Amino acid sequence: MIVDCAHYRDGVRQRAEPLTLDEIETCRTLEDDGFLWLGLLNPDEGELARVGRIFGIHELALEDTATLHERPKVEAHGDQTLVILRSAEYDDERELVITGELQLLLGRGYVVVVRHGQPADLRKSRRDLEARPELLCHGPAAVLWKVLDRVVDGYDPVVAGLEQDIGEVEDSVFDEDDDVDERVTARIYFLRRELSVLYRAMHPLLQPLTAVETNSSRVPDPLRPFYRDVLDHVRRIHDEVLGQQDLLNGIMHANLALSSQRQADVVRKVSSYAAIITVPTLIASIYGMNFEHMPELGWVGGYPMALSLMAATALALRVAFKRTGWL
Repeated sequence: MIVDCAHYRDGVRQRAEPLTLDEIETCRTLEDDGFLWLGLLNPDEGELARVGRIFGIHELALEDTATLHERPKVEAHGDQTLVILRSAEYDDERELVITGELQLLLGRGYVVVVRHGQPADLRKSRRDLEARPELLCHGPAAVLWKVLDRVVDGYDPVVAGLEQDIGEVEDSVFDEDDDVDERVTARIYFLRRELSVLYRAMHPLLQPLTAVETNSSRVPDPLRPFYRDVLDHVRRIHDEVLGQQDLLNGIMHANLALSSQRQADVVRKVSSYAAIITVPTLIASIYGMNFEHMPELGWVGGYPMALSLMAATALALRVAFKRTGWL
């Protein structure tokens, strides 16, 4: 489905209404120093095939565009460039990182942006860039910068949401309620998984953006500072994600250690009470044997003496275990 398509000349949109595929074909036959910006959302194979014919897109690039769940990458096919990005949103209620996929096909006089799943909405990015013709006049490179900027900006709320949930987990780990250990451990695992999803989405951007910063003939000089700003943003998020991963690993180890300690405390308490019960049970067992020649059986005070001895030994053991910290 075509979301929007426009023809730009000198950074100015030539018509407010989106172009159709037939009109795009006509524009491609004209000798013009402008460019076309086509946006597609969840296109089918027929649409992609026609777009590929109109723009002469390399078959391998077109194949990658039709394939979902590709790893983010930048790949050149002659004078064409394929850029695959992963956008991200955070569902705080379910503690899930929801990713979408964007594929950009850039060539001489055109840029095709294909969106799959639930990627970032680029309508505002298009409007913002149209309001800056001094940047848009640089063509597809300006569109790529704006899409990158939109995608990377979308990582910030994800990092903030994960940071808040990690803080909650950290507080829960040191909660003295023994019943939450299993739930907290599961939550730590799921948060580590979602951090990995975000890491895999943004980490592959570092290398190509660094290459653009150092040397790239395909990026006009006026746009280099903007690409550099995106790179700095990616680096900052990258460092934050790595820090969160280290923090979660530390929380996991602390939770396991505290869980083991709590289990040991339970074992000590059970053992202590078992020892307390054992001595009175031993006394009762001895005096319950009913042998004929047991002198204590004829004592008038034998029964209260046995009860007193049981109580005294149980109390003495309890005091001893209290002092050693087992109870």
